[in-house]
Amino acid sequence: MAVINTGLLTKGLRSEFFNRFETTKMYFQDMSTRVQSNSDTETYKWLGSVPSMREWGSGRLARGLRTETYSVENLKYESTLEVDRDEIADDKTGQIRIRIGELAQRTATHKDFLLSQLLANGGTAGFHSYDGVSFFSDSHVSGDSGTQDNALSWPAVVPANPTTEEFRSALKLVIGTLLGFKGDRGDPMSLSATGLVAVVPPSMYMAALEAVNATVASSTSNVLEGAARVVAFPWLTDQVTWYLLKTDSAVRPFIFQDREPVEFTALTEESDEGFRREKFLYGVRARYRMTYGYWQYAVQLTFTEAI
Repeated sequence: MAVINTGLLTKGLRSEFFNRFETTKMYFQDMSTRVQSNSDTETYKWLGSVPSMREWGSGRLARGLRTETYSVENLKYESTLEVDRDEIADDKTGQIRIRIGELAQRTATHKDFLLSQLLANGGTAGFHSYDGVSFFSDSHVSGDSGTQDNALSWPAVVPANPTTEEFRSALKLVIGTLLGFKGDRGDPMSLSATGLVAVVPPSMYMAALEAVNATVASSTSNVLEGAARVVAFPWLTDQVTWYLLKTDSAVRPFIFQDREPVEFTALTEESDEGFRREKFLYGVRARYRMTYGYWQYAVQLTFTEAI
């Protein structure tokens, strides 16, 4: 069966897809540690802090990793676009190219979406960290760390619309809290206030930007200028909650478990669908998992109504 070549055959669409995929802005790479997966499930035993340097003294003192284990199963994802053969033959306006471009953007940002769901659900049962409690919790304990809290609150006159000053005050609290977290050996986890990213719902974006970008605050120099990068996730629907992440450590707040990369495939004129139904299928497939890493590099803050 001959098909009119409008530049929309499989080879051209595959190129169109990956060109758009590779140029789409994604944030998950900065917020997660990539782990190459070689099986259906990966088990992590290294989510405990590495021992600090010590004086040699009588010789080496080997200390193993803690016994907490964290098993993560890879998941398979897909998205498939059905196109009528006549649409291929008649397309003169590039509408199908636009749809393929949109498919590429949705595929590229899927990991950001998954990460936003880990953030949004991190304080609920079942969304737990390697220490067995919710990722955002006031009862984190591991080894010699003592009880620690990464689920904070701060008063605001209108919680869903905090002022720049209210956000700035909350940011000071969150940064100070994050810098104080300890690992299972009682050592500080964050050694510097670098690589900080404030992830906010869209409604809070401008207040957050002003809080960290303004040169002057309350008629004095803004000590928080440039303290964090601000990212708005459109999937965050809780308008009073935001998150601060530390993203420049070897193990980050999240883990991207990479099993099989994105594939773009097609069933066209030579397939059963193409012959019997004159429907061409263009689809993507991948296997991976976004999961929690170090909770010590993530703080949740919820604005509450000021009394």
